[in-house]
Amino acid sequence: MSTFSRSFSHKQRALTVSSPRLFDKPVSSPKFSRKSEVSRLFCVLIAIGSVVSFFLAIGGGYLYVLPNLTKSYHEKNLVSFNGSDSFCDIFDGKWVVDNSYPLYNASECPFVEKGFNCLDNGRTDDDYLKWRWKPRNCELPRFDVHYMLKILRNKRIVFVGDSMSRTQWESLICMLMSGVQDKGSVYEVNGNKITKLIRFLGVRFSSFNFTIEFYRSVFLVQHTWSSKYGIKRVRSTLTLDKLDDISNEWINADVLIFNSGQWWVPGKLFGV
Repeated sequence: MSTFSRSFSHKQRALTVSSPRLFDKPVSSPKFSRKSEVSRLFCVLIAIGSVVSFFLAIGGGYLYVLPNLTKSYHEKNLVSFNGSDSFCDIFDGKWVVDNSYPLYNASECPFVEKGFNCLDNGRTDDDYLKWRWKPRNCELPRFDVHYMLKILRNKRIVFVGDSMSRTQWESLICMLMSGVQDKGSVYEVNGNKITKLIRFLGVRFSSFNFTIEFYRSVFLVQHTWSSKYGIKRVRSTLTLDKLDDISNEWINADVLIFNSGQWWVPGKLFGV
């Protein structure tokens, strides 16, 4: 029995010494652990760098491509003159002197308000009449009154706004009248004189069957004066989600020109 015990103990020790991988847990080296952590950290940094690079590439492409697409889209909507391949932004330019101006004689036009006829009111110089708008990269075609009368035939042109709109309305009428032989065929539809006191004015060119109308509506939306029983500091109100009561009159216009911007400033808006 003792012999068997010694033999078993000897074999057990021999097996333990000769086969450590079968019975012992592997012991990790501190040096090996640090290398593994560095390797994992390096992989994480590479992944983060790839993601950041991807978003930078997308952002850079967006910043580069979008303005070019916008520019291309804008250029497609610019005006081309005389069949040329060049395009023109008519809003980018300056006023230049043109001695062939003015395009009409205000003293000979019955639709110019007396207050706006500077020469008849005693102004001696006429340099202020000789300014012409010049786009930066092109020439605007000169106003051709006979061509304009032709394309406006059977049309209805409507101006809506304030006194600035009314004087533009007057100027267009005078420009067009310069090409009409029978001046009597051009008249205000209600026989009214041109004045700021009337909300509606309409001039008909009977020989060409078109009208040029003006509606006074400085805010374009409903404007109501406050009741005398209301809050004293509130003089009037604007209903922003409803158009002016006369807006029904603008329906079916072939050309509709609005002007209201100068009224939406604190001085005028809150002063009223």
